[in-house]
Amino acid sequence: MIQRINDNIIFVEGSLYDSNSYILDDTIIDTGTGTNNQLLTALKKVDISPADIRLIINTHCHFDHTGGDRLFPNASIAIHRIDAPPLEEGDNIATAAHLFGARIKPIKVDLKLEEGDTIGDFEVIHTPGHTMGSICLYDGETLLSGDTIFAYGGFGRVDIGGNIQEMKKSLKKLVGLDVKYLLPGHGPWVEDGNKHLELAYNLLF
Repeated sequence: MIQRINDNIIFVEGSLYDSNSYILDDTIIDTGTGTNNQLLTALKKVDISPADIRLIINTHCHFDHTGGDRLFPNASIAIHRIDAPPLEEGDNIATAAHLFGARIKPIKVDLKLEEGDTIGDFEVIHTPGHTMGSICLYDGETLLSGDTIFAYGGFGRVDIGGNIQEMKKSLKKLVGLDVKYLLPGHGPWVEDGNKHLELAYNLLF
C-alpha cells in the first residue's frame, strides 16, 4: 500500500518482514530488508528514481529497517551514533539479520546522529529501548517513531539489543509531545497520535 499522508510524506507499507518506509522528497526513513522490490516499485509509482534519493535515515540498526539501504548508491546514510557500529562492521547479530536468514556487508554511515540534531523540519529524539540507538523524528505535529511505539498501544521488543528500563524512559519522554500523526516502523499510521502514545505508556506504567 502507498498513501500520501500529507503534502510532504508518502507512506509505503511494509510487507512480510519489511518495515514501513516514509518518503520525504529526496529522503527515505527506513528501507526495509531490500530483499524484494517493494520499495523500488513504490518509488516508481510516484515517479521517483532510486538515483534521486540523497539521504536515508535509519531509525535503528535492525536489518528489517536497513537492508534496503544498499539499493540507493547516491544516498548518504544517517543513524544514531550508538547504532552505527553494527552497520559499519556488518554485525549480523546486532542488526538481527541472522533472524531473517540474511547476512549483511558493512555499509558506510555518513551521518552519526545525536539527540537534538535536526534534519529538515524534524528533530532527532534519542529513544533507546528497542535498540540502544533507536531514534524518533518529530516536527511538532508528526512523530516518525520507528519501533519505539506502534499504533494502538504497542512498542518494540526489547530482547534484541534493547532494554526495558530504557524503553520506559523513552515512552515517558515521548508521551509529553503533542502528536497528530503517528508514523510507526510497522503496522498502520494513525491520526490522534497522542491517544496512541498514552496507550503505549500505560502498558508500562
